[in-house]
Amino acid sequence: MAAQAVNPGYALGELARALTTARGHRSEPARARAEKRAERWRAVLSGMADGRLDIGSRTPVAGLPAWVTPEVVRGGFATGQPVAGGPLQPYETEAARRHRLPATRAALFAHYLTEPGLTELCGLLDSGCYRVTVPEEAALLTVAWLVRARDVDAAVELVTTLEPFADRLRFLPQPADQPPPDLTAVYRRSAKDAGAVLAARQPNSAVEAQREALTVWQPFADELLVHWLETAVRGRVLETAPDPDWHRRGADLLNRYRRLAATHASCGKHRNPRENLGILRGALEETVAGRPLSPRQRGLLVHAVDSMVRRRGRPGSDRHTALRRRQAAQGALPSYHAIAQLVMRRLSAVPQDMGVADVAPLVAPVSPEEQAETGLPAGTRIPPVLRRVVEAALSAPIGTLVERGVVPSAEVLAELVPQLVAGATADSYPDPALRALVAANYCAFRNRRSLLLLNLAKQVRVNELPWARAASGHRDRTKRNVPLAVLGQVGELAVQAFPGTLLPNPLVRELGELSRAAGLELPLVEELAADIFMGTFSRKFLDAARVAALVLTGTLYERYYGIDYAAVRALATDPGSGDRGSRHAAPEFARLCVELAGAASGSRSPRGFNGVARNGTVIEQSQILTTHNLATLVHDVGITPEPGWDDLARRCFGTVCRLVDLVSVQPRPLRVIKDAAYAWRQMLFHLSLCTPAEEASVLAWMEEEVARYRPDVGIRLGPALAGLRLVAAGGEFDSGGTADNARARRFLGWTTGRHWLLDAA
Repeated sequence: MAAQAVNPGYALGELARALTTARGHRSEPARARAEKRAERWRAVLSGMADGRLDIGSRTPVAGLPAWVTPEVVRGGFATGQPVAGGPLQPYETEAARRHRLPATRAALFAHYLTEPGLTELCGLLDSGCYRVTVPEEAALLTVAWLVRARDVDAAVELVTTLEPFADRLRFLPQPADQPPPDLTAVYRRSAKDAGAVLAARQPNSAVEAQREALTVWQPFADELLVHWLETAVRGRVLETAPDPDWHRRGADLLNRYRRLAATHASCGKHRNPRENLGILRGALEETVAGRPLSPRQRGLLVHAVDSMVRRRGRPGSDRHTALRRRQAAQGALPSYHAIAQLVMRRLSAVPQDMGVADVAPLVAPVSPEEQAETGLPAGTRIPPVLRRVVEAALSAPIGTLVERGVVPSAEVLAELVPQLVAGATADSYPDPALRALVAANYCAFRNRRSLLLLNLAKQVRVNELPWARAASGHRDRTKRNVPLAVLGQVGELAVQAFPGTLLPNPLVRELGELSRAAGLELPLVEELAADIFMGTFSRKFLDAARVAALVLTGTLYERYYGIDYAAVRALATDPGSGDRGSRHAAPEFARLCVELAGAASGSRSPRGFNGVARNGTVIEQSQILTTHNLATLVHDVGITPEPGWDDLARRCFGTVCRLVDLVSVQPRPLRVIKDAAYAWRQMLFHLSLCTPAEEASVLAWMEEEVARYRPDVGIRLGPALAGLRLVAAGGEFDSGGTADNARARRFLGWTTGRHWLLDAA
């Protein structure tokens, strides 16, 4: 049923794009990657057509349970292949060879359930020298731990669950040279990943051409110029007849030119017959061959010599010598490619599959010893573009990474938080070996890509994995302080570091996992996709709106958006609406969002809200009512960002101004307008938590801040600022969100027509 609700047109479009790239891209690696994407999209379409794939379901692949990690392509479409499937990995082949087994996963699975196999797995558990790259690789280690802990029933039940898939999926972990790093520190790239980024850097053809021009062709052009000036009288060439020695030396110059051209191919400017070097060389070829120059050739030669002397001075003059000295120094600077090779050598000396605790030695200037080995001048500094690659491998507390700019956005923060959550959620396992395994499994699970789901279906959670469920019986459920502390740290960091940004869905999921580990079931809500929105909201949206009512009743936020939080609380106490945390839908909340969206668009009818734009207006109202997790973080988690709410409000407004400044230059500005409206809403939330004096100060500052931008920004934001001042002074908008003959407006991002902000300037 769910698969029928998914339009295959999206998959067809992705296949067409992949095929276009595979056939037409000038880069061979890009063509190869596109061909692989095309193969996956062919598998998606084939599976949808013959019923093997149920896109939109939690179990999209026929015959595979929900816990199996599916291969997922863009948009959440499963291809039908399990990530832990496919050919044996090299370490599996080596294990089969070492134990004299058939090279099959079924044989490996059976061996590692024997006493010698379990003993080997227990050795890995104790040493920590293994890696779990997909969750399935933690399964046999869990069996070994359970057997060692004498929880035989759980081990047998787990083996029974895994055995039907033992021939297809790899349940064996990858061996490693050393234990994983401490999870109190996180990193964006491993040393190996940073090295791969540097290895992918190719010499810049334009830079190398300029270097060759400075060090090879300009000095050679000077030699040709000096040679022709020997025929000059009062600066005019060819006023005296060249003697045989001049011809002989000219032939030597031409022979050297041919050798240079054969070995220096980066710069092709010397081959251009209209360039000065080409003119001087061409005239010399004719003269040495004994052929007289035509009037045109002679005129070009005279002009080229005159212009070269006039522009740079005669070779040997002070002006010419100083210029060539500067150019030689510039040309002698080492290339970024050569420096990248040196940094790669440094990186190769540190552990490869983790971050780097101290990156300073990796980005230090070239040492005298390295000069002797590489030829790079001692003291050469590592360029910023290469430093940033290495600094992304820094392993440090997450706040340090944000402070140092290694984490530039909330999206990148969301990529790193699973490392923290893994340690926090595993803290409740008393046994160190099991604690490390649970953390490794969690990190691998968070690499699992989300599926496209319909009908309010939930993504698979880590505790649904059979091995995670089997291990969970050995946790101390009273230990909740660590996940609670990490929840507060991450929530506060996200709001404080990126105040004008919506919390990304991956980050919301991590916060939800922390809240569950802390014994809380907080109503943390994801951003919904307008193109697949089906008009319903889960119960947690209503619960989140209830929390927002506790924080925002009577505030500027409630008045600005025309919310009646008392009515929201009444919805929450409706008979049959269920307890907080219920997974059932909240139809009354959906109706309220539709009504508010209809009022904002000028139509109160809930019908007709079936297009993407109309869906967007409904979703935006849900974000307004719930504050998209801000109220929950403040009320239930107790975050108190250090800079203060007024500082966050100012920074949000700065984000609004920067985004609106882009509207006039974006070919598709609606996305920018939506992001600006999100930042505006965040600003209003922060402003509503300010004292009256702080609120007045921020409102006055906004007028000064907007004046720092182009007049276009102030004009476009004028109605929004007028509306904010109106509400702050006690006024209110009409039913359509305007006032003062539309000179004051409520700023929303989604609209079913043309957005007023596009016409404001």
